[in-house]
Amino acid sequence: MVEGKRIAGKWLFWSVLGALAIVVLAYILRPEPVWVDLATVQRGPMEVTILEEGKTRVKDRYVVSSPVTGYLQRVELDVGDRVIPGELLTEVDPMPVSVLDARSRAEAEARVEAARSALNSIRQKTQAAEADAELAETEYQRLLTLDRADFVSDERLQQARSTAARNQAILRSARFDEEVAAHELEAARTRLEISATRSEGEQPAERLAVRSPVSGSVLGLLRKSEGVIQAGEPILELGDPGALEVVVDVLSFDAVKLEPGVKARLNGWGGTPLGAVVRRVEPVGFEDISALGVEEQRVRVIADMVTPRENWEMLGDGYRVDAEFILWQSADVLQVPASAIFQSAGQPSVFLVDNELAVIRAVKTGRSNGLMTAVESGLNEGDQVVRHPGRELSDGDRIRSR
Repeated sequence: MVEGKRIAGKWLFWSVLGALAIVVLAYILRPEPVWVDLATVQRGPMEVTILEEGKTRVKDRYVVSSPVTGYLQRVELDVGDRVIPGELLTEVDPMPVSVLDARSRAEAEARVEAARSALNSIRQKTQAAEADAELAETEYQRLLTLDRADFVSDERLQQARSTAARNQAILRSARFDEEVAAHELEAARTRLEISATRSEGEQPAERLAVRSPVSGSVLGLLRKSEGVIQAGEPILELGDPGALEVVVDVLSFDAVKLEPGVKARLNGWGGTPLGAVVRRVEPVGFEDISALGVEEQRVRVIADMVTPRENWEMLGDGYRVDAEFILWQSADVLQVPASAIFQSAGQPSVFLVDNELAVIRAVKTGRSNGLMTAVESGLNEGDQVVRHPGRELSDGDRIRSR
């Protein structure tokens, strides 16, 4: 009996030892876990934007030219100096004026009448712009009153503010055009009057004053030193730095997604982000060469700033900005890194982490901004997924996080 117990003990010992050997062998031969990067599915704000580099530009630029051929006096102004309508910019000593014959006089008189008609036309446009601006401001003030009582949405109030700002800009532009037309009429009259003075034997003024046609600042000096100058040769450039627009060259692939009214955000100019809205998407594209030497088709997009002027007083003409055009945004959406999504069986899928195993899970996706993708179904907040899954990873594989 003792011998039987001894034999049974040996069998039990060797059985346990064999089982342990099998377990150890299975553990040694099992596949190594795949090292992966993990990401957590989370909820939060998300935007789909187009980011491009742009620059600011004065909306209305005016090049002041010499009215006659003569000798230009030195321009004492510097870039950035403020000017007002009628302010003396420089003077030109004209060449002797020839007497106009009948045909030339008739043409000069016709130019005076044409300039007078153009001025009347622009005055009508200015009146229309004043009416639009007054109506937009009245509507904005009415909505502002309703907003205090929570009777109007923030989006409606922002649209009214944007409309009022655009109409004010259009009104300023119309007034600038009216001032320019008035000075063009004065220039045409001067040409005719000087010739008439010459024909009557009188001596015309020896020096002609070149005055500012608008209120603004000097944007550029095209001719500063004195010397002989031809009629029509530019002297300096004027504009209002308080009326800026943003010019952005967008890839034609992205330009088709934009339209007037799309909101934009301006960063990278040295101050706080500024709000803007697209005013025009030009219908003509052009070819551009990228920094890498790649030919690209681009489209020019013009945007107006809607942020109050005091927030960008230091911003001037030709400054660089980063423009983000907001195509879509949500304050709270379930999202996952776009690098975690791949195609499996013809539909978007991810590798979901389940007890240290990578399990393929089909998902329904929404908008994507290139970094994050909205998830409509298939995942829950807090789930962990594999980022950048490689070809060596298969459904059911063991994984280990780096």
